[in-house]
Amino acid sequence: MEETQLQLFLDFALEAAWEAGRVTLGYFQTNLLVELKADASPVTEADRRAEQVVRELVNRFWPDHGVIGEEFGQERPDAEFVWVVDPIDGTKSFITGVPLFGTLLALLHNQEPVVGVLYFPALNELVYAARHSGCFWNGRRARVSGVQELAQAKLVTSGLNSFAPQGKAKAWERLVGATAIQRTWGDAYGYALVATGRADIMVDPIMEVWDAAAVQVVVEEAGGTFTDWQGRPTISSREGIATNGALLEPVLALIRTSG
Repeated sequence: MEETQLQLFLDFALEAAWEAGRVTLGYFQTNLLVELKADASPVTEADRRAEQVVRELVNRFWPDHGVIGEEFGQERPDAEFVWVVDPIDGTKSFITGVPLFGTLLALLHNQEPVVGVLYFPALNELVYAARHSGCFWNGRRARVSGVQELAQAKLVTSGLNSFAPQGKAKAWERLVGATAIQRTWGDAYGYALVATGRADIMVDPIMEVWDAAAVQVVVEEAGGTFTDWQGRPTISSREGIATNGALLEPVLALIRTSG
């Protein structure tokens, strides 16, 4: 793909994510009805409206492109170019008035992510990347940290109750014991922290493609790694680990330890 075409897609992704994020911000900290989906995860009108904004923009400007979204499923998923949208990543944060939620938008080219945007409207933070073009945080170049030892690392995740159902509770405990600082309220913001050098490791025992697609581009273009729990760089394993690169092998060795 030519650099000019990739830049065009990135510019579109930035605008679309911004538009969708501003929709969510209009609902934030209001008396919003919260519903539960079949998997017991929360959803609101803000989620649905924000995704509709992205879909409308894609269909207007790229009618031959596909779309995969958390709330409304797939359109043309076998197209050469497919946009992947999570309208509100961190809905639990959103519905409780915590500003660590974001709109995620990625572009897949032949099933591989080439553009990723993470927009956190309540924080006014935008982290984005295109393949071979680097990662940027509010317009300035972003890089992962230079931490070399687990004992100095900052570890982040999302909900703590997700590890046991996936058989990963002991692995999480080992990571906690080996690292310097641990924090939650992660979701996509945890990956943004890794990409911008403010955290060193982010782990998710379970995630979907709309959680992972934008994140992989952003973290890798910042110099880090995004893999599954086996160390494979994929967005399709329904789990994720992001590191600053230097800590990937120590993390994998630790979580593979038995007992």
